[in-house]
Amino acid sequence: MKANAADANLGRTRPFAAFEWMLAGRYLRSKRKETFISIIAGLSFLGIALGVATLIIVMAVMNGFRTELLTKILGINGHVLVQPIDSKLDDFDDITAKIGKLEGVDFALPFVEGQAMVSGPSADLGALFRGVRKADLDKLPLVSQNVKLGTLENFDNSDGIAVGTRLARALGVTVGDTIRVITPRGAITPMGMTPRVKAYPVVAIFEIGMSEYDGSIAFMPFEEAQIYFNQEGIASGVEVYVDDPDGVGPLRAAVEEGAGRPVFVSDWRQRNMTFFSALEVERNVMFLILTLIVLVAALNIISGMTMLVKDKGRDIAVLRTMGATRGAIMRVFVITGASIGTFGTIAGVILGTLVCWNIEGIRQAISWLTRTELFSPELYFLSKLPADMDSGETIMVVVMALALSFLATLYPAWRAARLDPVEALRYE
Repeated sequence: MKANAADANLGRTRPFAAFEWMLAGRYLRSKRKETFISIIAGLSFLGIALGVATLIIVMAVMNGFRTELLTKILGINGHVLVQPIDSKLDDFDDITAKIGKLEGVDFALPFVEGQAMVSGPSADLGALFRGVRKADLDKLPLVSQNVKLGTLENFDNSDGIAVGTRLARALGVTVGDTIRVITPRGAITPMGMTPRVKAYPVVAIFEIGMSEYDGSIAFMPFEEAQIYFNQEGIASGVEVYVDDPDGVGPLRAAVEEGAGRPVFVSDWRQRNMTFFSALEVERNVMFLILTLIVLVAALNIISGMTMLVKDKGRDIAVLRTMGATRGAIMRVFVITGASIGTFGTIAGVILGTLVCWNIEGIRQAISWLTRTELFSPELYFLSKLPADMDSGETIMVVVMALALSFLATLYPAWRAARLDPVEALRYE
């Protein structure tokens, strides 16, 4: 009995033995009469590679787009906005000092805000003016560290303004030129309120990298803005910058209590809820749509493997008569199909990573070749095409592609294992 069991074990091989991998490799290498099957396998490989690469690239661009927009928006606008209720904000320095001491708050700054029309040699445009102190402007690196022309030194006493590159280009001005600022809310006279017109020299030109801000925002000395917009001794509000923008929710109550007076407190998520919700929905829909590319490629694996099983019916029958088990046959075809998916996924990850690393150069090259402007800053707000690969998302894409590829091989492999050697060899 023991000898018979030993002989039986000698005839068996362990799962995924060398001969199974050898057979799978032979089935993957094309022969002249199997060209059509090899073409289907090649198309499956190409489909999975392109599907995985496309998913990685699109998700990276969507992540980069959100990250860049969030950085630009929160680099100019505070994470929490404090505005007065019932009475004017004349104690802004006291409130700023109190809020700045709260745990989790990086810094706070008062500001004066007003809309006005700016007039230059080339155009008359609307702009949003913000009155900020030089010390507070230095805390906004998105502005202070991106001055392209001029300087912000002695900004408080310069009696000048800082404008974005797009606004300066549209007005046709540069550093040292003078532009007129016009607001309908000027001096109050017996005849009513008259417009206020004042000329300001351009002392600095900055570039944030977001077309909407570069083309519509200008900074003015804090005290000058108070006088110009009829807000002498008061501020429009206090902007609060926190250490963790995503965890700003619990801080709202602390900021409201820390102000020590009735104030209205709102955070960046409330002010931009519609915009970022739309981005999130678009991102999820794009992921689902592009997943179909990988699914179609997986279906190609099924068709290719089914044809391969039919073509190799005689080989399977011979292997079965020589002692190969159904499990061994099934593993051979699982290895064959899964190899297509695995190598396709690896190629897709490499291709997607290379494109993400060079996305801006590729965009510029395509724009140059087609003589068109891809990713227009006026339409997409950002001046460069961003790509931010997330390791978690990339792993999820890889796991999904491998799982679909593996599942696609199960049915053809099962069909191969169930093949009856007698029926396969009957007409040979």
